[in-house]
Amino acid sequence: MPKSTLFAALLLVAFASAASAQQPPTVRIRGTIEAVDGAMLSIKSRDGDDMKVRTTDNVAVFGVAKTDLSEIKAGSYIGVTAMPEPDGTQKAIAVHIFPENQRGAAEGFRPWDLRANSTMTNATVAETVEGTDGQNILVKYKDGEKKVVVPPGTPVVTFVSGDKSELKPGAKIIIFGAVKKDDGTLEANRVNVGRDGIAPPM
Repeated sequence: MPKSTLFAALLLVAFASAASAQQPPTVRIRGTIEAVDGAMLSIKSRDGDDMKVRTTDNVAVFGVAKTDLSEIKAGSYIGVTAMPEPDGTQKAIAVHIFPENQRGAAEGFRPWDLRANSTMTNATVAETVEGTDGQNILVKYKDGEKKVVVPPGTPVVTFVSGDKSELKPGAKIIIFGAVKKDDGTLEANRVNVGRDGIAPPM
């Protein structure tokens, strides 16, 4: 290999390593707040683990509130937690509606960890029609589209502005991306809290 090519390849590896080093690992946390000590939350995870998460000074708190399926319209930006069906459609387990200022958040289709083999699709609603087995929704994202069936009774929620006072014992929460620091501690700049006793279903 010519020296110049080798140097370029090594440089590329160095840049890739630096980029990955700048992206600390994140942890998704579902659970219930058991205690609050200043910025430190003691959380019992859904798996029964005791976790401590420090919130940042500027932590954003969002309520996760129940809403109606009828609120999902063409143009809505939604997240669909689902199970893939043999015919390629996604059968919704839960749907969350993003507020307009979060349009485009984590857009795309990816594996999810609510259940084994579950998926998450964050996308814009292209059309929605009532079907025999539920509401049929076509969602589109930058790399493709998915057909989603929302069976009757599927939890539908929306994000609403909240505040730190909602971070209290008994609150059911989901943190999408707690950052794991070099010393092993977890830090969160956003916490989503179930309103009226609900557990965030996504």
